[in-house]
Amino acid sequence: MRTVRAALVLSSLVLAAAAAHAAPAAPSGPGHVIANHGVRLWYEVRGTHAGRPLVLVNGGPGFDHNYELCSDAWDVIARSRPVVMYDQRGNGRSGPLAPGQGCTLNDQIDDLDAIRAAVGAEQIDLIGHSFGGYLVMAYAARFPGRVAHLVICDSAAPKWTDTEFLFKYIFPEAVEREAVLDGRDALGDTLANGASLHEYLGTLFVSLAKRDEFLAHAADYHFNRAVNETLNTDLGRRDLWAVLPGLAMPTLVITGRYDINVAPSTAWKIHKAIPGSRFVVFEKSGHLPFFEEPEAFERTLDDFLAGR
Repeated sequence: MRTVRAALVLSSLVLAAAAAHAAPAAPSGPGHVIANHGVRLWYEVRGTHAGRPLVLVNGGPGFDHNYELCSDAWDVIARSRPVVMYDQRGNGRSGPLAPGQGCTLNDQIDDLDAIRAAVGAEQIDLIGHSFGGYLVMAYAARFPGRVAHLVICDSAAPKWTDTEFLFKYIFPEAVEREAVLDGRDALGDTLANGASLHEYLGTLFVSLAKRDEFLAHAADYHFNRAVNETLNTDLGRRDLWAVLPGLAMPTLVITGRYDINVAPSTAWKIHKAIPGSRFVVFEKSGHLPFFEEPEAFERTLDDFLAGR
């Protein structure tokens, strides 16, 4: 689906993997709800270990955090530090936006800072996936003193339209099917939207087993098209490239070698723009390395956050 694909720059959304990763993370519990300027925000904290929290920002725009739960990597990471997950405004447990409530990048930055304050942390470690990578770059530029470590995972480009997509070169048949479904969706076919999204999600993986496992749970991943389209419009007028050289906190830039959704060249350019950043490629992954290579992902993240 073109509007999702051009904006999605997200996704983390099959046979069981080996031993320690035989099951995805458990569904989120009741969590906590706060209000930020009248907007309801839901979050939860995983793990009981004390210390600086790692705040996870999911992709989209327009998805809730549930697709991140395709992997148990976050619960493994939560054994040594608190891991905070939340649903962005207008999505999932955060509930719908009321008429007149905004949904811009600046609103999203304010919401993320409200989550930081709610968990009582002066500083956080921050990881963003896909669209979430874009959001955490923007947050770190606005509040650099509140970010101890920054992780940018398979992120959209700092200028939204600079994001390099490979779909039409790798999956031309899926792109064609998706275009037909999007046309039917525009004519009121209520089933076409879900079918189009299914086509899109199926292109994000190297492992066919992982793809099938992910798609088997696709009904659990909730997408809000209105949020997606509103943020696309706002992000289309922004350019964050100029702020990246000023990011001084330790930064890790991650990509899957075969990310069709956001070409690794995008991650490489982000890495080159942030002085002293570290660049890591997961050689057997597409857009979701924490799902396709969870053990390697956990080691990489733990080493980086520990300063190794």
